[in-house]
Amino acid sequence: MGDLDEHWFFKARLKLRHLYLFVVVGEQGNLHRSAELMGISQPAASRLLAEIEQRLGQSLFDRHGRGLEPNAYGELMIRRARAVLDELIGAGTEFNALQAGLAGVVNIGAVMEPAISQVPLAIEQAHNTSPALKLTLQVANSHTLVQGLMEGRFDFVIARVPAGFPSEAFVFEEIDEEELCFVCSQRHPLAGSDDPDLTELAASPWSIQPPGTLMRQRIEDLFRHRGVAFPSWVVDTSDLPAALALVDRSEFITVTIRRVAELLCDPTRFAILSARSRLSVQPYGLVSLRRTRLSPAVARVMDIFRQNMAASRAEARPGVH
Repeated sequence: MGDLDEHWFFKARLKLRHLYLFVVVGEQGNLHRSAELMGISQPAASRLLAEIEQRLGQSLFDRHGRGLEPNAYGELMIRRARAVLDELIGAGTEFNALQAGLAGVVNIGAVMEPAISQVPLAIEQAHNTSPALKLTLQVANSHTLVQGLMEGRFDFVIARVPAGFPSEAFVFEEIDEEELCFVCSQRHPLAGSDDPDLTELAASPWSIQPPGTLMRQRIEDLFRHRGVAFPSWVVDTSDLPAALALVDRSEFITVTIRRVAELLCDPTRFAILSARSRLSVQPYGLVSLRRTRLSPAVARVMDIFRQNMAASRAEARPGVH
C-alpha cells in the first residue's frame, strides 16, 4: 500500500470492529478466544484480520504455535485502537450524563438574598450528585437579571419580574421575601437600641440605594406611612461596600438585606437594627422563560431549587408531617 496518507482509514475502509479486534487479539493472543469474546466465529475473525492487513499492506501480528503476537505495527494499531475505543466509551458515558442532567453548563442569575442563602446550598447539592456539572452565578438586580434571561444569558434567574416586562413570557415560582434591616456603626448612639424609632433614625445621615430601586421605594413608603419626614442628608449608592464604608467611618445608617448584613457585617464594628415590624420587599422566585425547552442539566438544577423550596415550606409549618 505504501505510505499512509492523512485519510488512509477511509481508503482502507477501517471499521470499529477492526479496532475492537486489534485490542482483543492483543489482549488474548489467541484468535479463537478473541472471536468468542467478540461474539463471532473464528473464521470471521480471521477474515477481518486478514482483510485489514491486506488493505494496510502490512502484517500486524506474528503467527506461531502459541497464537498471535503483535509486531511493532500491531502494537501501534492496538494502542491507537484502544484510545479510539476509550474515547467512544467516554462519549457514551458523557452522553448519558448529559441526557440525565448530570453534565453540562447551567447559567444562573440571582438577586442578593438568594445568592447567599438558597444558591450556595443548591450548588453544593448539584456538585455532590453531578460533579461534571458546571454552574455559573451572576448577582444583580431583578431588571438586569430578567433582561439577561430574555437575551439568553441566563438559563433561569431567582428574582422578581419588574414592571415593564411581559409577565406572560415567564414562569414565576415564588420562593421567599428579602427581609430588610438598618445597619449602623457600633459607635452610633442607636447601636444598642432594640427597637429604634423611625424619627431617631431619620436624624442621622443615610446611605441608601438610589430612587426608583425596589429597596428605596420600600423605605420611602415606610417613612410616608409612618408620617415621618425622609432623612435630609442622603447619599445614593447601590454599592453596599461603599455604603458600609460610610457607616463604618461616621454616624451614617444604611439599609440592606438582613442575611447579607449578618454575613458581611463584623459585629464588633457594625450593629444590625431591626424594624419595629418585619420589613421586606416583594417576594422573589424562580423565573424561567415560558416557551423555552430546558436542557436536562438546567431542569435538574431547577428541580433542586424546587425540592429545597418544598422542604423550607414544610419546616415552616410546625405539626405538619
